[in-house]
Amino acid sequence: MLSYVGRRVLYSIPVILVASFLTFAFVRATFDPTAKLRQSRTAASAIREERQHLGLNEPLVEQYGTWLGRFVRGDWGTSERTHEAVSAQIGRALWNTTQLIVWSVLLSAMAAVAIGVYSALRQYSVLDYTFTGLSFLGLALPAFWFGLIAIEFLAVGPKQWFHLSQPPLFFVGLHSTSGGVVDYLRHLVLPVLTLTVGIVAGWSRFQRASMLDIMSSDYIRTARAKGVPRRRVVLRHGLRNALVPLVTVMALDIGALFGGLIITEKIFSVPGMGKLFFDSLLAGDATTLTAWLVVTAAFIVAFNLLADLAYSWLDPRVRVA
Repeated sequence: MLSYVGRRVLYSIPVILVASFLTFAFVRATFDPTAKLRQSRTAASAIREERQHLGLNEPLVEQYGTWLGRFVRGDWGTSERTHEAVSAQIGRALWNTTQLIVWSVLLSAMAAVAIGVYSALRQYSVLDYTFTGLSFLGLALPAFWFGLIAIEFLAVGPKQWFHLSQPPLFFVGLHSTSGGVVDYLRHLVLPVLTLTVGIVAGWSRFQRASMLDIMSSDYIRTARAKGVPRRRVVLRHGLRNALVPLVTVMALDIGALFGGLIITEKIFSVPGMGKLFFDSLLAGDATTLTAWLVVTAAFIVAFNLLADLAYSWLDPRVRVA
């Protein structure tokens, strides 16, 4: 097991290095850190000095080497937009995004697996058709539209209908000045609900298809013929093997979520990774964008590594591959 984990970790290192180099090169080619200086009367001399200071006159490989050395030591540069340390900005944004992701993934995984297994075991039943229709609806609903509808009918509407001093659920940020667990949950419900609807719709359909394929396998029929209890067949033999392909989808989706909550975070004014990317992109903040892209790529690689480790637990035959 340890050798398997070691091989996977070693395989991930060159992937992260290649991804970081491509990210660095693309940002360098797309954004000019000296663009704002062109409006100055002494633009030419100011640009030369700034390019010399930033090392932009050096070959790209040398620039990347210098940047990588500072990056691994925790020096991610200073934001051109806020003049704050990029590491501090990303740290705060990552914490806010992580809160949304953890709750959304936990709820989505439990709901998707339960719905997928039930739909597979009760194929063509009334609830199976109901879950299928709701999943298609969830996949078709744009996140921005659902978020706005949720704000109207779960926050603004009830406050007006029942003449409340405060809405039952908040839709700006993750905390109020009052603080507390209840306040935190009231802020968390709407953004998590917006994320969960689409995730459950996709994962439940995938789990249903995987479970149907596994339950029709020869070894499942053999286990039934030997008199193995149905509960054991479903949970130990069926569900465990059906989770293997779902783990791939979950790992890719979760890794992408660390940088892909732009719409949700903008709607609910959550200062997370998505909002940070959007604001930095509009401002042309190349330093922040570079670090943001590398961190996001690292999360995607890390969750693919976790998927490989989950494979080895769900199916021990993978360890010898």
